Amino acid sequence: MTEVVIIDGVRTPIGKMGGALASVRPDDLLAETYKALIERNGIDASEITEVIAGCGNQGGEDNRDVARMSVLLAGMPKEVPGLTVNRNCSSALEAVNFAAKTILVGEGDLAIGSGVESMSRAPWSMMKPDRVPTTTPPKMWDTTVGWRFNNPKMDEMYPIVSLGEGAEIIAEEMQISREDQDSYSLESHTRAIAAINDGKFEDEIIPISV
Repeated sequence: MTEVVIIDGVRTPIGKMGGALASVRPDDLLAETYKALIERNGIDASEITEVIAGCGNQGGEDNRDVARMSVLLAGMPKEVPGLTVNRNCSSALEAVNFAAKTILVGEGDLAIGSGVESMSRAPWSMMKPDRVPTTTPPKMWDTTVGWRFNNPKMDEMYPIVSLGEGAEIIAEEMQISREDQDSYSLESHTRAIAAINDGKFEDEIIPISV
């Protein structure tokens, strides 16, 4: 049986809403990781069988097939394909799984699994009217938060909640207090800063120009 191994992995710094990376398009962010991965490993990009990217929003600059756009922006040959998958928050993990499966089934020997998201640049989305002309005000959604254009049938079957609302429900059911959450968050950030200062992420994080 074919054995699949991870050769290398790179990422951009982690941003925050409206933070230092807010001015950078998601397809550019992804392209920079592809370029760094290829350059530092001396890969012949033409030998890449598949490039798969996970993206949960796909509502703005990451629309349609952000993997394909980023492949071209990274300077790879146009023959290298790009596939974008969406499993919401686990989209990038699913992309890595798909990349491994590509090799396992014998479709190729080299694949890239990746992911990208920029909620800072997520756009507003507007529904077209059912009829023209219309006097009904347009419906708009902020694609940063939760679902949009929900099917009324789904709302009746399974109440649609956003990630934040889901977190509140879980915290209540599991009896996780705000103090516990803050303590966990503080410890996580403290460890991250210590790891950065110790140089543990030097080989993992690539610089991004803004």
